[in-house]
Amino acid sequence: MENKFWVKLDNAGKIYPAARSRRWMQMFRISVTLNEDIDTELLALAQKRTLKRLPTFSCSLKKGLFWYYLDHSEKTSSPEEDVKNPMVRMKLSKDNPFLFRIRYYNKHVAIEVFHVLTDGKGALIFLMTMIREYLQLRYGENIPTNSFILSCDDTPTKDELADKFLEIARKATLSRKEKPAYHVKGTPVEKHWLSIINGTIPTDKLAAKAKEYGVSISIFIASLMILSIQEIQQKDHSPRKRKTTIKISIPVDLRNIYKTNTIRNFSSYVNIGINSALGRFSFEEILVQMKHAAGMEITEKNLNAKVSQNVSTERSIFIRPIPLVIKTKIMKMIFNMQGTRYNSSTLSNLGVIKLPEEMEKYITHIDCQGGAPNRNSSICACISYLGETTISFSSVIKETEFERFFFTSLIKMGIPVKIESNRR
Repeated sequence: MENKFWVKLDNAGKIYPAARSRRWMQMFRISVTLNEDIDTELLALAQKRTLKRLPTFSCSLKKGLFWYYLDHSEKTSSPEEDVKNPMVRMKLSKDNPFLFRIRYYNKHVAIEVFHVLTDGKGALIFLMTMIREYLQLRYGENIPTNSFILSCDDTPTKDELADKFLEIARKATLSRKEKPAYHVKGTPVEKHWLSIINGTIPTDKLAAKAKEYGVSISIFIASLMILSIQEIQQKDHSPRKRKTTIKISIPVDLRNIYKTNTIRNFSSYVNIGINSALGRFSFEEILVQMKHAAGMEITEKNLNAKVSQNVSTERSIFIRPIPLVIKTKIMKMIFNMQGTRYNSSTLSNLGVIKLPEEMEKYITHIDCQGGAPNRNSSICACISYLGETTISFSSVIKETEFERFFFTSLIKMGIPVKIESNRR
């Protein structure tokens, strides 16, 4: 592969440059904790080698006549010291063109990503590939690879760089229009601050409780989120809002369906929940609703129709010739009108992370967080590793009733929770 190249934004990434503002951009973060303090020089070298293996991460965002695109940059990126306030909006410039950053502090290493570049799986692949390279440099380990740990000695493949949305799209489409969802309101936190509340729980106890109810861990957590939001909704002064649908948006990794190794965005989503106009739902009733809704929504045909709708819009003969300056305004307006209007919160579950023994002995903890919500007040992300599941809430309001009810409910079910937060 040539050192210099450019690629079009993938279909999912096209909305994010238009939707960003001076105060907000769609970001997320994944971090690992090692058993010894970080050697920053070796981390920088590992990052440099990983960028050659995954070259789209070396790209900057550029404006074309009709679309934004990713342009490979020869500039170098170095790890930065971590801060208490994660995922501050990236100021993209000629001096700082990259769409991600690596942060470190003591034993911790994190990657923060602008969603235009990739999704959670893509970022996890970059981080784990870099950590593998770092551990091999530092300790001389020979660490095996797997589906999310690559070797920096290999060369990039076309499949890794491909926009798979365009390949899988068919003629059948599905409208994006849904009923608006209820949104929790509160007192905004300080400007540019993101409140993080992490709850770490034993995975076996969580899995056992989900199994007891006959649902997956994701559906169990999403249902408990709905129960928590319902508790707040019932106290709302507006009769109309008390009857508004509560829905959780759950991203779905399409790699599990279409068997691809793409490092770029390749996920869809479902918005599922309860109709509050029908009355107050018990937890058991919410679980039943969510289980069956997920069964109907998370199918290949349904997810493909959603993707195909987005691709058909991108390919439209009416949309394609519109200059980018006008197209950006249209996309921003559509995002503001729809965007997260149709969900009350988001649950991103990266699942159970299993590492080779040669790597596992150096990594004690993994967690992930979503960036600042746009319309929602709080969103959730979770990941499981070494018998622990970390459930992280990212919030832009001072009130913590949502998170407090959620974690208190787990404790009442007999599931212990260890809480950490950056709240001031």
